[in-house]
Amino acid sequence: MFPPIVSANNITKSYMGVKALDDVSVTINQGEILCLAGENGSGKSTFVKTVSGVITPDSGEIVFGGTSYRKVTPIQAIDLGVQVIYQDLSLFPHMTVAENIAMNKMIATRKRLVNWREMNRIAEEQLERIQLSLDLKSKVESLSVANRQLVAICRALSQNAKVLFMDEPTTALTKKEVDRLLSIVMDLKRNGLSVVFISHKFDEIFEISDQITIFREGKKTGDYAAKELDHKSLSFHMTGRQVEFPRYKRTAKDDSPLLEVRNLKKSGHYDNINFTVRRGDIMGIIGLLGSGRTELALSLFGLNPSDSGQLWMKGKPCTINSPVDAVNQGIALLPEDRHSQGLFMRQSVKENITSTIHEQLRSPTGFIDRAKQNDIAEDFVRKLRIRTHNVDTPIRNLSGGNQQKGVISKWVATTPELFILDTPTVGVDIGSKSEIYEQIHRFTAENMGVILITDELDEIMANCNKLLIMYDGRIVEALTEDDLDKPDVREHIMSVMSSPGQVEGQGNSEEKERVS
Repeated sequence: MFPPIVSANNITKSYMGVKALDDVSVTINQGEILCLAGENGSGKSTFVKTVSGVITPDSGEIVFGGTSYRKVTPIQAIDLGVQVIYQDLSLFPHMTVAENIAMNKMIATRKRLVNWREMNRIAEEQLERIQLSLDLKSKVESLSVANRQLVAICRALSQNAKVLFMDEPTTALTKKEVDRLLSIVMDLKRNGLSVVFISHKFDEIFEISDQITIFREGKKTGDYAAKELDHKSLSFHMTGRQVEFPRYKRTAKDDSPLLEVRNLKKSGHYDNINFTVRRGDIMGIIGLLGSGRTELALSLFGLNPSDSGQLWMKGKPCTINSPVDAVNQGIALLPEDRHSQGLFMRQSVKENITSTIHEQLRSPTGFIDRAKQNDIAEDFVRKLRIRTHNVDTPIRNLSGGNQQKGVISKWVATTPELFILDTPTVGVDIGSKSEIYEQIHRFTAENMGVILITDELDEIMANCNKLLIMYDGRIVEALTEDDLDKPDVREHIMSVMSSPGQVEGQGNSEEKERVS
């Protein structure tokens, strides 16, 4: 049995009468990987901020190495060995690798002059510790997201971390980068570091965790050895209900093409792209990061216009050189990054939902009709089950899943006929994921066509009636609904994604040519 290194006992924290944490007790053992699982808003982040000294609990205690604390400050928590790597990594992009790794440790010495040799020594030592080679003089902004993540780990290690909290660390990483990160985390565990891993990705949770602690609505619902749970039981404990992802089947009667793409090319991004989307289709596009899938989506929405090729919408040739062109053709795009591309984070839920339809809201005097704006926003909040205090709440205060529903709402408000969804459930908990899938299926029941871009096989299998596999800017295979029903299709898709051209195709040749 691992000895406890940190214990949080009977922690309660309320905001305006609402309990974010309700009598929660969690023990973190030395040399153990503990996963915190729960829906967005379940209390995970509040717990992390309590242990790391960012917030003060209303009641309870935190025990470090046998010493009890009613509250700790962030500096105390760092001195006691607590380090947190948040999703944004909190690095200084314009500073070097060495400066980012060693800065906090150097500041703690309180010396007025920078010892550059010592800074480089500290950085080199931590990079060697995780067997990573980086140019110490490189600016962090020039690094990949994966290497920035590792720089953040090195910074934490340089401050003698005993407990490392990692919040959704794999969200923006490729499969290969995820494997490397998880391998490094396992090595750190073997060397005695305790890691608290927060993730919505069940495969990663079960691959890496020794223990799983589950939160729901501010309460701890249980502590489990990872081997005691499976995907189904974990989702049940997180949500309090059985979450099912039934296989989507197209039922639309209209087989006429909605969008036809022929020989589309964008130099350096993609080439020879051909496919057809009909009403009621949910066409998946899967591929590793860098496959060209997002660049293709941006082109179809006019943000990254193609160099050559033809587009037809509802049987008529069209040119899309801007988002205005796309919207006029009945096309909407849910972008890859909701925070920087999809939302006005300082604005309200209402202002975000109606941001695409200002012309419809103008009164005869030229001003926004506030009553109409309010009614439209409240209608979307109700239909998409957006959990918010009211439509005037800043959208930044909502959970990730509810923010994503806000982005979906603002584009559905334009009444699109084709909706392109780029990784729609990234950073979204399983309950919200189920609701988003349900909404996508509702779109197609209303004769909309959908293009779903993802790197999650489960998302493809639950939602798509056909699939394109992309690699290095090309469609390397197309699968029909019948192909997706084959028992070995998951293994086949993974093989094609990683080794295109070396796997015998399942899609028929005509489908590969026209992807109809």
